[in-house]
Amino acid sequence: MIRIVALGPGDPDAVPAAALAAIDAAPPGAIVAPPLDDALREAIDIAPAPLTIPVADGAVVVAPDAEAHAIARDLPGATTLPSREALRARAIGARVAELATVATRLRAECPWDRLQTAATIVPHTVEEAFEVAEAVASGDPAHQADEIGDLLFQSVFLAALLEEDGHADLAAVARGQADKLISRHPHVYGDRAAADAGAVVDIWEQRKRAERPDEGIFHELPPGLPALAYAAKAQKRAAAAGFAFPDVAAALDKLDEEVGEVRADPGQHEVGDVIFAAVAVARAAGWTPRLPCGLPPPASARASRALRAWPPRRGRTSSRCRPGSSSSGTRGSARARSIGEPPKPDPERSHGPDHARPRPPDPRFPRAAHRRGGGGPEQWCHGARGRAIGREHRHA
Repeated sequence: MIRIVALGPGDPDAVPAAALAAIDAAPPGAIVAPPLDDALREAIDIAPAPLTIPVADGAVVVAPDAEAHAIARDLPGATTLPSREALRARAIGARVAELATVATRLRAECPWDRLQTAATIVPHTVEEAFEVAEAVASGDPAHQADEIGDLLFQSVFLAALLEEDGHADLAAVARGQADKLISRHPHVYGDRAAADAGAVVDIWEQRKRAERPDEGIFHELPPGLPALAYAAKAQKRAAAAGFAFPDVAAALDKLDEEVGEVRADPGQHEVGDVIFAAVAVARAAGWTPRLPCGLPPPASARASRALRAWPPRRGRTSSRCRPGSSSSGTRGSARARSIGEPPKPDPERSHGPDHARPRPPDPRFPRAAHRRGGGGPEQWCHGARGRAIGREHRHA
C-alpha cells in the first residue's frame, strides 16, 4: 500500500508534527519525494529517494500539500496523511495563498499594477466573466480551467485593493462568503427540509429578505447587466415574492398584449416591454434566456443569415450582420417599477425621470429596467499565478 504524507504549505517551519512522526515510523528506504527545497529537506531530517513512476508498493511519498494532493489524485488507491478531504482543502489554501502573494508583489513592483484601482479593474473582471461563460459553452475543460483562473485572479486582486485600504482581506472575503452560504442552506447545515431545487431557491430568497428586511425585492439589481440577464434576474426576484405567471399560456398572453402595444406605439419603452415579456415566456417554459454573446456559433450564424435575408428598407442593408459580428443599440428604458417602490429617475436620460404610464402595473410583470448592454481549484489558481508571473496576466 502506498502512503502519501503531506508536509504542509512548503515552509520548513510549518511541517506538521504528524508528518514528522509518519516519516520517523516509515521503513528504511521507503521514503520517496519529488524535488524538495533544501530547507524543507533539512526540516524533515532525511534524504528521500527520488519519486519515480510507477510508484512502488509500500512507498511513503512525502511532498508539500499541493503536490501531495496532485499525487494523491493520480494514485486513488493510496492512503494519505491527512485525509484526502483535508489534504484537498490544504492544497487549495496553499495555491490560493500563492496567488495572493503574486498579487501583492505585482502591486508593489509592477508599474502597471501599481496604478490600478477597483474602478479600473472591474471592466476587466466583467470581461473575464463573459470569457468564463464562453469557455463553459465550448465544453473544453482546459479552456474552462484557464478562464476560471483568470476570473479567480480578478477576485484576489480586488481583495488585495480592499486590504490596502484597511478593509477586508482575502481571508475575510472568503469567510464572509462561506458564512453566507451556510446561512442560506439550512437544509444542508441545519434542520430545514427542501424537497427539490425550487424549494432551495425559496429558502434562499426567504433568508436573504430576512437578512435585509428594509430592502425591496429588487434591491441590488446590477444596472450593468445585459438586458436579458437583467430582465431574468428581476423576474426571478418577483417570482420569489409570489409574482409569477402560472404557466406558459399566461406568459404568452402577456407577450401578445405587449406586441399589440408596440404595433400601436413602436417606441423604446414598448419594445423594451416586448423583450421583457419574451423573457417571461422563456422562464415560464423552463428556459434561461441566453446572453447575446452566449449564443453558440451555429445559432449566431443562423440568426445572421436570417437577418441578411430580410429585404432592406429605407436604404439600409444588412451587410453588417455577419457571423461573429456584433452590434448594439441604444440602452433601453431604465424605469424600474419595483413592487411597493416608486419609479426612480433614470440617470442615463437627459430629460428627467420617466413617468409611469396610465395603465396600472401587472404585479406578475414588474417593470424592470431594460438594459443592453479539467482541473481542480488548486490548478486554476496555480495556472493564473503562472500567467501573472509571466506578465501574460490580464486583469480581465
